[in-house]
Parts: sequence; structure tokens; C-alpha cells
Amino acid sequence: MKKATILFVALSCVLSSCIVSKKKFDDMLAQKVRAEGELADKSKKLEEANNSVSQLNESLKKLKQDSIDISMDLRSSTKKLAELNSEYEKLNANYKSSLNKSGKLNEDIAQQRDQLLAIQDNLEKTRKQNDSLSNSLAEREKKVKELEQVLARKDKAVQDLKTRISNALLNFKENDLTVKVKNGKVYVSLAEQLLFGSGSILVDKKGEGALQQLAKAIKDQKDIRVMIEGHTDNVQLSKKSQYMEDNWDLSVLRATSITKILIKAGMLPSQVTAAGKGEFSPVASNDNAANKQKNRRTEIIVTPNLDELFKILDAN
Repeated sequence: MKKATILFVALSCVLSSCIVSKKKFDDMLAQKVRAEGELADKSKKLEEANNSVSQLNESLKKLKQDSIDISMDLRSSTKKLAELNSEYEKLNANYKSSLNKSGKLNEDIAQQRDQLLAIQDNLEKTRKQNDSLSNSLAEREKKVKELEQVLARKDKAVQDLKTRISNALLNFKENDLTVKVKNGKVYVSLAEQLLFGSGSILVDKKGEGALQQLAKAIKDQKDIRVMIEGHTDNVQLSKKSQYMEDNWDLSVLRATSITKILIKAGMLPSQVTAAGKGEFSPVASNDNAANKQKNRRTEIIVTPNLDELFKILDAN
């Protein structure tokens, strides 16, 4: 908050045509560089979390495939066990018959006995293998079921969160904001006209009301993470300043302004990250005014806690 306060005062001075000394300007610039470093670190952590989710899904697929393979091995082993049992019964019957029949050669009896002992040994090995496969299959199926249950709970939590956010923002027009689920996260996309004037980083009253309603809907969810992403079109700034030279700066400062409103409305600072994408993540080509308007937006990305999934995989 201290950094945010310093930045706010500095920006206020610029907007009010205050004269800032070179020392103060250097301090502000250093703070901005540190803030950008922190942003890069948090963006990297977010990317690692996304990669973790992809790896979790791949692990689930592999567990399912392993279960299928083990099931096939179990069926094959069971069939082989039945065949060995049948062969054993036949040889055992022949052996007993040979003992009861006079005139049979001792050599034949000994040969059948050896075959019977060999089959008994093979039968015991196959039975142990069959038991091992059964236990392995049960463990795999249990692990798959646990993962599916956790993923189902996570998906339900995401859908419930989307419903809560959508209900909180019902009084806003569809062309001002949208709420959707993508890749296990809730995306709230707010158009520029709802939040900012052209080239401005100050949120207007209507946009502030929407953000307050959003914060009220999710501030009690302590197990979520929120990423605020600022986006622009490809039109360069007409009015530059020492603190805002391009669309990168504009998108970051807008995301920071929104972050402060959410925190003031009850969100924990540790839950919220501000990021700027500039003009480099468009949702439409910047070839006409309508598409450029779509690209001038802020996306609030709500991500659930994945600790439960990590614990299941670590226990594997």
C-alpha cells in the first residue's frame, strides 16, 4: 500500500501540473521499476500455476490409461489362470489314474509328477501376479476416482463463483461486461467505456460501482486468486508523460487503479495481482473502430485454489 500511495501522489502531482524535483522523479522511477519486477515475478507464478493445472490434467489422463492397461492385463492373467487350473486338474486326474493302474511304467508316472509340480509352481506364480495386478488396479481406480471428485468439486466451485459474480453484475449492460468460464477460471471482461475515459487511468463512478459489487460477491472467498489484466488497442498515446509513455504503462496503471478499488472494497491485497498486457493480447484484429473498442478492456481472472489436487498427486 505504501508503494501504491506514493504512486498515487506522484500521479496527482503530474495531473495537477506540480513541479517535481529530479530527486523525487528518480525515486518514483525506481519504485516503478521495482513494481514492474514484482509484476513479472507474479506473472511467472501465474504461468507456473497454469502449467501445474495442465500437468494435473495430463496426470489424470495417464492414470486412466494405466487403469485400462491394468484391467487388460488382469483379464489376460485371469484367463491364463483358468487355463492352468484346467490343465492342472487334467494332469492331476491322469496322475491318480496312473497310480491306480497296474502295469504303468514308473518313468511315465515320474514324468507326469514333474509336469504336475511345474504346473503347480507356475499356477502359484500366476496367482500371485493376478493378486498384485488386482491390488494395483484397485489403487489406480481409487486415485482416479479421487482426482475426478476433486476436479468435479473444483468445476462446481467455479460455476458457483460464476453464478455469484453474474448475479452481482446483472444490472450492467452486456456490451459493458461479460462473465464466462474458461480453462477452469472465471473471466470477467469489462469494456473501457464502463471504467475509463479515453487515455485515462481514473475509474469513473459507474465503473467503480461495478467493481465494488464484484468485490462484495467474492471477498469472502479466501481460497481464490484474482488477476487484473489491463488491455488496450494498438493506437498509441496522444498525450505522453514522464510516468506514462505507451500502452504498456496505460494498461498497467489502469489495472493498478482497479486493484486499489477492489482492495478498498474488501479484497485481501495478497489475493490480487495487477498486470498490463498493452496491445499485445487482442480479442479482435485492430482493423476497425468496433474491433478496437473490443480490445480496450480490463479482464478480471478469478482462479480457484489447487492445493487439494497437488496433495493427491504428491501422495501418488
